[in-house]
Amino acid sequence: MDMVEEGAPNPMGEALVDELRWIHGILRENLEIIRGIVERINGGAPAEQIQAEIDDFAATSAIWTLRINCLRYCSLVHAHHHGEDTHFFPGLRRANPDLCHVIDKLEADHVMIANYLDNVDEVAKRILEDEPARIELANALSALAEHLLTHLDYEETNLNPTLRRLVAWPRP
Repeated sequence: MDMVEEGAPNPMGEALVDELRWIHGILRENLEIIRGIVERINGGAPAEQIQAEIDDFAATSAIWTLRINCLRYCSLVHAHHHGEDTHFFPGLRRANPDLCHVIDKLEADHVMIANYLDNVDEVAKRILEDEPARIELANALSALAEHLLTHLDYEETNLNPTLRRLVAWPRP
């Protein structure tokens, strides 16, 4: 088996947990900033103020400094989930078959979150020429944030104990 005994963490497993938390931390941090902007949009903040906040976000955010805007953010989350579905989860199923029901839920979450991401993407494309799309985008981002944050917490809570015990990645 490719795990150490229950409760015995090791450096490789801890590194996997740290990597997962780092990526999820970036997603959470950026969602908090986006939520603040959404609140100000819903509160009727002037377009110039919102643009200034977005410009500041673009200059200081880890994701935006990697030249990722709202549409790129959706692409990042899609890519992260695709990587988990195709590479990460199959190995975890082999490492700990008791996680299969958890991974099934996570994969179902990925499909649901993909729909929220696609909605954000569709609305964001209309934002420049459709004034009501501004509020629609704020609502779409709020819905995405709510579901994505719940998903990230569930994933970390349920996968980290197994990740901590991995000493080698389970091969097929």
